[in-house]
Amino acid sequence: MADFAARRVVMVDTQVRPSDVTKFPIIQAMLAVPREDFVPTTKREAAYLGENLDLGGDRFALEPRTLAKMLDALDIGPQELVLDIGAGLGYSSAVIARMAQAVVALEEDPVMVRDAQEALTQAGADNVVVQEGPLVDGAPEHGLYDIIILQGGVAHLPDSLSDQMKDGGRIACIFMDGALGEVRVGYKLDGRLSWRRIFNAGAPVLPGFERHNTFQL
Repeated sequence: MADFAARRVVMVDTQVRPSDVTKFPIIQAMLAVPREDFVPTTKREAAYLGENLDLGGDRFALEPRTLAKMLDALDIGPQELVLDIGAGLGYSSAVIARMAQAVVALEEDPVMVRDAQEALTQAGADNVVVQEGPLVDGAPEHGLYDIIILQGGVAHLPDSLSDQMKDGGRIACIFMDGALGEVRVGYKLDGRLSWRRIFNAGAPVLPGFERHNTFQL
């Protein structure tokens, strides 16, 4: 039988800590949440590899290093409300739930919504609400949010998401340009977003966040 607890320690010690992620709440959460319970049964053996893990249905669990560095840059506080877009089977939401006051996990695939709810309940993440709906629409009914994080790449970010952020809020996205990607954090001040580049990473673009071509005659 696989020793997944030992693999979690190895993941943190070889993928997370060497990436200059040292905040105790992030380390503690990633050591505590059983990642193998948030992937398809056939992928459990691959749960702790340092790569984006295909969950099926155009959804991926971001590689642990990428997720950890995004969380480090966002600096989530214990009184903050987080919108986790493209939450997949709920791993990222379970990790974030250990740092935030509450998490809204947004998924548009009804089977994933059901499976994520089951996994999160099993993990005792009772401060996570799983919301079904188009990713690109966000979840305005639960906002405004202190933090928004997207669990996949974006080529285009709709203004409607920044409208769901509190002033002083933060948003983290992996902006993709072809095969190259860059994580940026946006800070909302006086109703406007200003972006800061954080590090290079890549992930498949989430549905609805593809670049929109503009045609001119």
